[in-house]
Amino acid sequence: MVRFFGLLLAMVLGLSACSPEIAPLGPDGKPLPRVYRITNSSAVQFRMLDSVNALREAAGANSISLDSKLTAAAATHSRDMSIQNRPWHFGSDGSSPLDRVARTGYPGIMLGENISETYESELETLSAWMEQPDTRNVILDTNATNMGFSWHQEANGKIWWTLILGS
Repeated sequence: MVRFFGLLLAMVLGLSACSPEIAPLGPDGKPLPRVYRITNSSAVQFRMLDSVNALREAAGANSISLDSKLTAAAATHSRDMSIQNRPWHFGSDGSSPLDRVARTGYPGIMLGENISETYESELETLSAWMEQPDTRNVILDTNATNMGFSWHQEANGKIWWTLILGS
């Protein structure tokens, strides 16, 4: 009988360890976001490029490629937004996206810039951009041939994303 209760106790304890962890909820009743930490930066860039190209293909637009000069402009702006602590299209020196792209020596035309301040991954950010007509239009611009994409992640996990398209 002692063995039976010992076995029963072991089973109960074992099953209680299998219960799902419940995420803390925010005031809106939704689970609080978990911080997304970027650990493999080249994988992030190519995941974004592949995802953008898949969306463009589905919309009938040509595929695009990563451009180092547009990426440099995006990286500069992501860091600058973090320093300013606000997501907007103008640099702390008053520069516009056109100015930043020109400074890198990009030979083409800058078509559009998407920015975001979030704790979410690049794919969640892309999904949010696709939900808004103005940012979706930048991603699906049929004139685009090149993409620059970068970010700056703060110590607290906040990520400042910048995507620039050019032709």
